[in-house]
Amino acid sequence: MATTTPTPPTLETDVLIVGAGPTGLYGAYYAGFRGLSTVVVDVLPQAGGQVMALYPEKEIRDVAALPSIRGRDFVANLVEQAGAFDPTYLLGRQAVSLVHEDGEPVVTLSDGTVVRARAVVLTAGIGTPTPRPLPTGEEWLGSALSYFVVDPTVHVGQDVVVVGGGDSALDWADALGTIARSVTLVHRRAAFRGHAATLERVRNGATTVHTDTEVVALEGDLASGRLEKVVLETKAGEQVVVAADHVIAALGFISDLGPLREWGVELSGRSVAVDRAGRTSLPRVYAAGDLTDHPAKVKLMSVGFGEVATAVNHVAVDLDPDLTLFPGHSTDGAA
Repeated sequence: MATTTPTPPTLETDVLIVGAGPTGLYGAYYAGFRGLSTVVVDVLPQAGGQVMALYPEKEIRDVAALPSIRGRDFVANLVEQAGAFDPTYLLGRQAVSLVHEDGEPVVTLSDGTVVRARAVVLTAGIGTPTPRPLPTGEEWLGSALSYFVVDPTVHVGQDVVVVGGGDSALDWADALGTIARSVTLVHRRAAFRGHAATLERVRNGATTVHTDTEVVALEGDLASGRLEKVVLETKAGEQVVVAADHVIAALGFISDLGPLREWGVELSGRSVAVDRAGRTSLPRVYAAGDLTDHPAKVKLMSVGFGEVATAVNHVAVDLDPDLTLFPGHSTDGAA
């Protein structure tokens, strides 16, 4: 009996935003504010970009009007703000290729989905993030091993091993210490790279800290995904066995431009070259945020917000020349 290969789904939208970090999320809000339908794509399984992947529990203090806000709450606010205009999110999939048909960009994603957009705005931060792998236990990935935490409540009552020495590892050890049955922090060096205040909280809490130590084995029932213990080894060769239901390998990410390098967009080193409007070298393809470079570039999140607002307003006029570049204010016409 012949089988029929299903046709990949196709979406049509005014604007496709590639990158669901803070800049992309604000871009989704601004596109909606300009009356444009929006699709947001990101290779990570949740919105928030590096903030959610690397430091969701850390306080952010360099955004205007927010003296201090936890990373997770900051992203939640951006998602809520964009949600006023119902953008479509396609998460956990990568934008693989871009071609132009009848002058408009068509992007194919890693799962085969095709997005036909009237314009594309690239907001992929420092590029496609690939987790630094744990040297052992990769077969547990997806069950008892993860590289970042999407939902901390999953680890309530668990024995959790956190591996790493940077801010992400310290943040998760600190955050999970109040909800997990036990937390063990493992770092292959004696000194930590993460924030000193977080490290002090971790050391003064219930977390067990092993330095100059590496994970050498994960043991349990792999078929059922039930981890039982983790074997550690010190630099001196001594082995230590700890109970574990889950391992979080917070070893950081390696980022590069990935498939974007093949799209034909003009690059400036490892960044995308743009003009003052956020235009790239490709028609109807714009970019904003840390992904971009121009002579006056300052790579700050607050700068990215201004850049993506600028880019989206130029997109709006590009798609409808009868519109004015200045969008008005969100308070105009408010009751």
